[in-house]
Amino acid sequence: GHCAVRCCFIRKKTTTQVCCSLANEDLKEMLESNKESLKLEAMKRVVGLIAKGKNASELFPAVVKNVASKNIELKKLVYVYLVRYAEEQQDLALLSISTFQRALKDPNQLIRASALRVLSSIRVPIIVPIMMLAIKEAASDMSPYVRKTSAHAIQKLYSLDQDQKELLIEVIEKLLKDKSTLVAGSVVMAFEEVCPDRIDLIHKNYRKLCNLLVDVEEWGQVVIISMLTRYARTQFTSPWKEDGVFDEHNERAFYESDEEKTRDETEAKPYMMDPDHRLLLRNTKPLLQSRNTAVVMSVAQLYWHLAPKNEVSIVTKSLVRLLRSHREVQYIVLQNIATMSIQRKGMFEPYMKSFYVRSTDATHIKSLKLEILTSLANEANISTILREFQTYVKSQDKQFAAGTIQAIGRCATNISEVTDTCLNGLVLLLSNRDETVVAESVVVIRKLLQIQPTQHSDIIKHMAKLFDNITVPMARASILWLMGEYCERVPKIAPDVLRKMAKSFTSEEDIVKLQTVNLAAKLYLTNSKQTKLLTQYILNLGKYDQNYDIRDRTRFIRQLIVPNDKNGALSKYAHRILLAPKPAPVLESAYKDRDRYQLGTLSHTINTKASGYLELSDWPAVAPDQSVRNVEVIEPVKIHHSITVKSKPAKSSDDKFYSDSGEEEEKGSGSSSSEDGSMFALPVQSILSGRLHILQNERVCPESGSDAESHVQKNSSQTSEESDKSSSQSEKSSSESDSEKKERKTKTPLQKKTVKPTSWTYVTKQQHTKTIFVNVINQHSVLQTFSYSHWSTLCVSLFTQLCPLSLAFPLQLSGPAFVPEKSHDLLHRMTGKGLSAQYQFPRQPCLYQPTMVSVQISLTNTTDHPLEQIHIGDRSPTGLNIHCFNTIECLEPEASVTVFMGIDFNDSTQAANFQLCTKEDHFSVSIQPAIGELLLPITMTELDFRKEQGKLLGMNESSATITMAAENMTSQPISRPVATVANLGMVPSSQDNVHRFAGKTANSGAVVLVTVELRGESTALITINTEKSVMGSMLLRDLKLALAQA
Repeated sequence: GHCAVRCCFIRKKTTTQVCCSLANEDLKEMLESNKESLKLEAMKRVVGLIAKGKNASELFPAVVKNVASKNIELKKLVYVYLVRYAEEQQDLALLSISTFQRALKDPNQLIRASALRVLSSIRVPIIVPIMMLAIKEAASDMSPYVRKTSAHAIQKLYSLDQDQKELLIEVIEKLLKDKSTLVAGSVVMAFEEVCPDRIDLIHKNYRKLCNLLVDVEEWGQVVIISMLTRYARTQFTSPWKEDGVFDEHNERAFYESDEEKTRDETEAKPYMMDPDHRLLLRNTKPLLQSRNTAVVMSVAQLYWHLAPKNEVSIVTKSLVRLLRSHREVQYIVLQNIATMSIQRKGMFEPYMKSFYVRSTDATHIKSLKLEILTSLANEANISTILREFQTYVKSQDKQFAAGTIQAIGRCATNISEVTDTCLNGLVLLLSNRDETVVAESVVVIRKLLQIQPTQHSDIIKHMAKLFDNITVPMARASILWLMGEYCERVPKIAPDVLRKMAKSFTSEEDIVKLQTVNLAAKLYLTNSKQTKLLTQYILNLGKYDQNYDIRDRTRFIRQLIVPNDKNGALSKYAHRILLAPKPAPVLESAYKDRDRYQLGTLSHTINTKASGYLELSDWPAVAPDQSVRNVEVIEPVKIHHSITVKSKPAKSSDDKFYSDSGEEEEKGSGSSSSEDGSMFALPVQSILSGRLHILQNERVCPESGSDAESHVQKNSSQTSEESDKSSSQSEKSSSESDSEKKERKTKTPLQKKTVKPTSWTYVTKQQHTKTIFVNVINQHSVLQTFSYSHWSTLCVSLFTQLCPLSLAFPLQLSGPAFVPEKSHDLLHRMTGKGLSAQYQFPRQPCLYQPTMVSVQISLTNTTDHPLEQIHIGDRSPTGLNIHCFNTIECLEPEASVTVFMGIDFNDSTQAANFQLCTKEDHFSVSIQPAIGELLLPITMTELDFRKEQGKLLGMNESSATITMAAENMTSQPISRPVATVANLGMVPSSQDNVHRFAGKTANSGAVVLVTVELRGESTALITINTEKSVMGSMLLRDLKLALAQA
């Protein structure tokens, strides 16, 4: 049977060879015929064979005879063939050199270029002078296509004979001056290959290359951008030191006089970007929209290595767009994003969903996305990321599941608020059926316990119980190491584990045996009464083990812990040696050190220096003379890096690069007339003795009639004058463009409209930038304060009326169960020079914007003179969304006024810092919200409560047991502390011992469920379910304290 198969195979192979030889004979006859049509048909077939990967070298003698044909089409095909086989058939190709030399003078540019291409493909040292002469002549050719071919030939000649380097550099210098976009990419490639260190050749051509960049073919763009990146790092100073200079001036300029500021500016000059540096950044920016992924990646790495930090983020959208390409492109792009996200998380945090893992992704793509999500994790988004990780752990891809567990460990290490939550989740994974998941969980738990070992003896006990069911050697070894390291915390369990290991010692893996010996030695030192015999037994077993590592370890341990006459000196230090405190492991990203390589290079991809890699030099301390670039007319480049320039205009300009959102915002912010005031009529008119206006503006003056209009015009003119004054000052210290100044002048009057302190203005911002204003009290009446119960009912009813206008509230809001009357000091009268301010949270839905938290501020003038123009000034952080109260024109002595403002805390307890300003002074103040004030109460049935609770288990659940006084184990003493701590609504319960509360976060609308279950006489279990894990942990802490002290 085997012989028959072999015979068939040989017969088939022989038949194929015969057919090929017959075909070649036919082609030879056609090539040697006298008819041009047959020769042309034969060459087409030959080129077709080459395209299919077939060997056509036997036809070389017949083909080379036609190199002198007068038929241009035939000659082109012959040159294509010769380029392919000239290196293999060098002797025959040399016979046609004279023909190639004649072809270099051919009137057809394609023939000249093809002849040079064939000539440079004959790799014989004897024709180097002929090639050199041909390259020089082609470099001066009238056709840019021929000059491009000469640039390609330079690289081939250099690899054949490097002694020609100086002559080739002369040709490169000549071609670098070429103004054709067809030549630019090829000559720069030759420059990078032959003389990448000759930066002086680029000086005179730098600006020309920057301006031609957009029109160069795509692969030429990649080469030029890479070269210009290296060039810029040697010729310009670092733009990254500008941030410190600007921050310093911005912080001090508010308090200093003009003379001091001028003196500081002369001492520490702000960074001014070189015009050529800006030229490179400006001309590469449009290439972010290129269809070629390599071009986009090249521009991204250029911005990463050269651009100021506040401009790097413009490449983010383009890189995320590349993730829609093939998986090979995804792999390279994700690798670069992983490196970038370690240093600058804020760049990719808004696009976090783009890095969610899909079921169709390959394992290496999944691992990279997992790495990026871990790097982007912070207190604000950790809940969402952990919820994603919970899904990934269940993946059928075991390698990916193990990587997810490691990522959870890194998140627990980096964000202390979720350490306990992650540990609890990993402990649950120990019951998983998959050995890989269990093993990785044990290893990660061991590392986490090393970081925080004091509070987790229960976890060690739980792992000891599961020890018999765990079979993966690394997991068993990790548990044994934990037992030995913290044996004093589990004094009863550790000896029993050692007893079990003594039984199975001979059948264990080597790594488990080593840890068993270590455990025995540590228990011998700490609990010798129970473990002395066990230790001796295990040491005897290890003494005769087959593995020499175990035998050596056993002998060492025996001599160390068992004292005798010979080793008495060493045994004194046994405890210090074996039980020495060990440094906690550091869980770091695998991409932490890859930034030493240039992004987008092969070295960065393989994390090893590849052959031919050119390192980026450090920024020079002092910029070299820019006159070497020798451009006769230097265009003035307007650089937006003045001290007075804010980051907001720069941001809008970046947005306009991708979309017209900037223009839409300008249109949306324009003012409209008050004729739309009759569009809506709400029932709240019967309660509030005022009017309702629906306008396009965000702020409006509540006066009516001509008085209101004149008041607005007056304020607008004042602010216009202020704007003109400020803009004229900024012209001296800033290089802003005229368009930006005009834009700022037009927007300023809309931002500083003021009202009298005798009126309240309440705003609710709708989706289509419409705003509802309620004038609560008549402008001539005295300001009065509503009681909390009336005001809460009013706000809830008004909020219910507004709900149909927005889709942001699928859950039904309820009134607050309790409103604490405690006020907090915002500004002390001594600090505020007589202006005193207190704030409290009225727990009412914010009418300005649904995601904001309402804050009530009471202002009191304790001086003997009026305070004028009380308003809100600068705020921090800059992205904080605050709806300010209207300017209080005048506050009389001993008078008080109550105003409301809305603050979007973004579901975080981070303080809102801003300046409370008067006409003469500015005071920095801060509002720190308690975690319970960031919630809104909602109504919910017990059935709905349980359904929602079932969706929020695992890492979304936090619980704790507390001890309470017996007299407080009833409904009223429990509801009051809970309602005091958090703005939650009560949920009806069918069980007397279970109390339920429900709410949602003001910003994201995430459901927060609280359950208090009474157990026994004096204990209670508090359970909080929410996808906001950090908020859940903080709320649990506050509730424990409140209920324990009740």
